[in-house]
Amino acid sequence: MFIQVRLLKGFPQPLLYEVPTNLAQHDLTGSIVRVPIQKRIAQALVLRTFSYKPNSTFEIRLIEGIETLPNDTHYMPFIQHLAQYYQTEPTYYLKRIHQFVVQKPIAETPAIEKPEHKIANKIELTDEQQRVFDFVHPNITQSKFTPTVLHGVTGSGKTEVYKKLIEHAYAEQKTTLLLLPEVTLALQFERLLKQQLSSDITLLSFHSASSAKDKKMIWQRLLNEQPTVIIGVHVPILLPLPNLGLIIVDEEHEVGYQEKKHPKTNTKEAAIMRAKLHNIPIVLGSATPSVNTLYNVKQRGWHFFQLKKRFAGHFPDINIVNLTDKKQRRNFWISQALQNAIKDRLQKKEQIILFLNRRGHSFFVQCKLCSFIFECKNCSVSLTLHENNLLNCHYCGYHRVLPPECPTCEQPEKNFIKKGVGTQKLVTIVQNLFPAARIARADMDTSTKKKEWKKTMEDFTNGDLDMLIGTQTITKGYHFPKVTLVGIIWADLNLHFPRYNATETTLQQLIQVAGRAGRQTDESLVILQTMAEHHAFNYMHEVDYLKFYHDEIAVRKEVNYPPCTRLVEIEIRAPNEQQVELDANNIIDQLFDANDRLELNAAILGPAKPPVHKIKNSFSRVIYLKIDSMHYAYQLFEAIGKKQYKSSVYFTPNPL
Repeated sequence: MFIQVRLLKGFPQPLLYEVPTNLAQHDLTGSIVRVPIQKRIAQALVLRTFSYKPNSTFEIRLIEGIETLPNDTHYMPFIQHLAQYYQTEPTYYLKRIHQFVVQKPIAETPAIEKPEHKIANKIELTDEQQRVFDFVHPNITQSKFTPTVLHGVTGSGKTEVYKKLIEHAYAEQKTTLLLLPEVTLALQFERLLKQQLSSDITLLSFHSASSAKDKKMIWQRLLNEQPTVIIGVHVPILLPLPNLGLIIVDEEHEVGYQEKKHPKTNTKEAAIMRAKLHNIPIVLGSATPSVNTLYNVKQRGWHFFQLKKRFAGHFPDINIVNLTDKKQRRNFWISQALQNAIKDRLQKKEQIILFLNRRGHSFFVQCKLCSFIFECKNCSVSLTLHENNLLNCHYCGYHRVLPPECPTCEQPEKNFIKKGVGTQKLVTIVQNLFPAARIARADMDTSTKKKEWKKTMEDFTNGDLDMLIGTQTITKGYHFPKVTLVGIIWADLNLHFPRYNATETTLQQLIQVAGRAGRQTDESLVILQTMAEHHAFNYMHEVDYLKFYHDEIAVRKEVNYPPCTRLVEIEIRAPNEQQVELDANNIIDQLFDANDRLELNAAILGPAKPPVHKIKNSFSRVIYLKIDSMHYAYQLFEAIGKKQYKSSVYFTPNPL
């Protein structure tokens, strides 16, 4: 038997090998094998199997062996399907788990570390929660694909439903995958579930903050076909999972499920594909379900449940303050209404969250005499001013100290205008207004420091801090019982971004952060500060969210945007801007020709220069396809022959 393979790491072209008689007992297509390449042994994916010797100008060598993977018969079909969907190679996804493929099996599964303090917590469900459990749990037992949307208002106890379902799946000897949109949230869930689930349930994390020991332990348990609860963000969906019985996607609306690097795999979409292939239930939970998900409920018969009541406390009152009214403010960023409310809460020893969707100190720094703006040398973005006069790029990490004079006109720093406000500057403003307040920052800069972030969250939960000032890191998932005031500093900021779903994503974020208030109290307040009126603010009360869907879907139908049609992004990227421009124009010509020839009736938009068109010295242009089906989109993409271009060409379905 002979095989054609592609290495998981290294040489990109297919290679031919012979399979020894003792290993040639079945079709190896889709298997991972060990092959000799030069003077080393490498792992490779088998692309094809031959019963005859193919023609080759090189010596065909024998493979060394077949790698042992967890026994998941659905795994390679899933990887192939995912690669087809994103128009990439299956080896891309296998590379993501390469370190575990080459790992030597552990003789015995190490003992699982249990937390020191477990909370006795027998899960008692409300009637609303019980209805969800009663519907889903038979489908775990019977292995039935049932996409189930759980629309639960903030504080309604979605986690209690998750816990009960996890317990049931584990009792059935089945693995549960619990996916979260970011690592900080995954860490929080891990701590919570380890405290509250039975010690008999093995729960392990698999994300960037997980230990190598946890990851190795997961792999070994999968090899042994032992049930496990796996918590993660992106990579867990790419693992072979022999006895997968349930997938839970929490905060399913979050754009964080779509990866930022190409291919921009959307973990939620991959999870739905996987649940369908495995024929198992998937639960998609959110207080603000995506328009796409609600459309699938209406059009594809996905199952829908609501948790309309908070487990404790009451919904906050919403007060909208227009910042353009000078009577409303002494300080531009803190209105009089918000200042009075903060003072009141501090006197009552209650807690406050201030939300601003910007980190750093100021958005950008500009010389008011010559208009020079400090920009990143690697990316087409302005540098953000941080503490200690440090200018940072949030795309590539480039940084420099703010100079004492303008590089263009040489005027001194006193002529610099520091535009906008970031979390650091907001902390300074509030600290000056309330010197005795105990304040902490919560943004990307602070949450990535694991130990400091954990202490901040513990201090705030325990009441050792009065106020948390942060970005989207604090908008979801966290339960702070003593928070009675949420201030949203600049609510309309993201509503004006050039995205078809800007209203949806902004409203979701605002509702999520507002939902941190009043989770254990009868009276709480959200003060929403805005520079402009917008219809999105009409839906700030959570009970009105489905009304937003009905209005938004009517707009999407009228302008033919997802989910009413398919949207695909084709990105062209290269280190040379002239090359990108040339290739993008040639690609658009080929797309129009193919669209006419194949009569696909696609709307083709572009090429356009994206808002950030240069990142890490790489330039880009984008083309969008609005089209009836993914099959037609694949036909158009195939017609451009991406390998003929010097630029890299990427395909992203449903870009977020």
